[in-house]
Amino acid sequence: MKLITEMNENVRLVTEKTEDGKKNYFIEGIFMQAEQKNRNGRVYPYPILEKEVKRYHTDLIEKKRALGELNHPQGPTVNLDRVSHMITELNFRGNDCYGKAKVMETPMGKIVKSLIDEGAQLGVSSRGMGSIKDIGGINEVQQDFMLSAVDIVADPSAPSAFVNGIMEGAEWVWDNGMLKEKNIAEYKKEIERTSRKDLEEKTINIFNSFLKNL
Repeated sequence: MKLITEMNENVRLVTEKTEDGKKNYFIEGIFMQAEQKNRNGRVYPYPILEKEVKRYHTDLIEKKRALGELNHPQGPTVNLDRVSHMITELNFRGNDCYGKAKVMETPMGKIVKSLIDEGAQLGVSSRGMGSIKDIGGINEVQQDFMLSAVDIVADPSAPSAFVNGIMEGAEWVWDNGMLKEKNIAEYKKEIERTSRKDLEEKTINIFNSFLKNL
């Protein structure tokens, strides 16, 4: 079995005000698709994906255990210290699997909220384990597929927006660690020295570096 991840940007960011004036943040839209070749060249047969979504809903969503992370980890396991949201809905409309995720008040969840407030475009990406079989040049996901999480991921504009947000602050405090003005200045110098051609890659690297050091 291999680790299988699929990116989907067909989502929207929603904020809802509670009675006490606080804001709840949600990401909703198409989380997965069946019977359609995706950008990774893979196809999920509808019966296989439907069966797994039902199991995920029963075993995880209904028990409030359907947690996801900000960015993909290297394996299928959900790391509780990296959790940013909880999936609250996942159901099919035709071949499209629609989902809704509530952003949580965790350290990673707060980063997601900051990104949303800054106008960054986010996407979701499913993560699971399974086998793939080449059938007529199409990589078809097999019966042993098991969905482990749906994570929040950033398209190239999101790291840029986040890096720009860091630059605007004098210092960032995170639990027992502290991102000082010196660190911010170093990030800014790196970006200023980067050519336009390599700017996207550099901002993504800085964004990922920042997350790893939290």
